Amino acid sequence: MDAQAVTEASNDSVAGVIAALTREVADFPEPGIQFKDLTPVLADHRGLAVVTEALATIAEGADLVAGIDARGFLLGGAVAHRLGVGVLAIRKGGKLPPPVHRQSYTLEYGNATLEIPAEGIELAGRRVVIIDDVLATGGTVAAARDLLEAAGAQVPVAAVVLELPALGGRARVAPLAVGSLTVA
Repeated sequence: MDAQAVTEASNDSVAGVIAALTREVADFPEPGIQFKDLTPVLADHRGLAVVTEALATIAEGADLVAGIDARGFLLGGAVAHRLGVGVLAIRKGGKLPPPVHRQSYTLEYGNATLEIPAEGIELAGRRVVIIDDVLATGGTVAAARDLLEAAGAQVPVAAVVLELPALGGRARVAPLAVGSLTVA
């Protein structure tokens, strides 16, 4: 995408910037899947700034931002910095030293586990906003919410860059509020 197209899109909306920079990959990770690659959005200084600001607006009032492994780490760190709060990395299973809080779940391509440290970070009573790149079937965001709530956190909202409404993720995470910057 050339700089002129990105500039024109950015004048329209946050969704325009995201659309202008998103790369679509056919048949990935399986045949028939049209993968939306947000890597170019994050690699572009204007794209990252626009997305960070919009996600920070959704996350306003958070005591802590929780970014889901792996692009959620990038977004969560940027949003936390913008809000002046800390960031918690919600990791894929097996990546953290014990003890951990763990939540297993089903996602569109199989099963997975998320973990957070069980010691060293007090979550009880804190308002924690979940940040991730995509809401698809909702399994990952639902598991992150359940994990954080089991540790005592209050989770008022999840904020994502891209929502794929045809996959029903919003219904799966209900009644959790979801703020999406764009839908596809």
